[in-house]
Amino acid sequence: MTKRIGVLNLQGAVEEHLQALRRARVQPVSVKSVSDFDQLDGLIIPGGESTAIGRLIREQGLENQLRQFHQEGKAIFGTCAGLILCSTDKTHETTDLRLGFIEMEVERNGFGRQVASFETSLDFQGIERPVEAIFIRAPYIQSVGPKATILARVDDKIVAAEQANVLVTAHHPELTEDDSVLTYFLSKC
Repeated sequence: MTKRIGVLNLQGAVEEHLQALRRARVQPVSVKSVSDFDQLDGLIIPGGESTAIGRLIREQGLENQLRQFHQEGKAIFGTCAGLILCSTDKTHETTDLRLGFIEMEVERNGFGRQVASFETSLDFQGIERPVEAIFIRAPYIQSVGPKATILARVDDKIVAAEQANVLVTAHHPELTEDDSVLTYFLSKC
């Protein structure tokens, strides 16, 4: 049976994730409402603008459904802004949504503004070869809690981690032809 993987379709790099899922030969599902969560095997929270995505999650009444999906042990993959949304981050005074799926503190735009965007190869725990990675106004993870596992770093900055059923990356794997991180995520679904 083909896996059904949702992409939260509120703002951000939605179409790129849907295309990557098609390449991986799974059934992509555009998720805009509570009913779109039905029979999903996993969910991607894409990059974009975390404040806008968080506001739209609340406006569309999706916060409780996201939390229930997590509590059911379904696989979740947060990229860039999705990483921020999945965090427990309390380092900045904010009313922005934090789902608290991974115990971690995050530095938003930690690598700088748009002009500081870059590409690199990452050593990624669980993937045998270097991973092609594109960072755009990317956050980084300052620290993780004891239940989280660090998967990749750029210099001394944590850029990928996982905890139980949740994977997060500061980079945008959907913008490359390298599907190794997506394949890693799909193995958890």
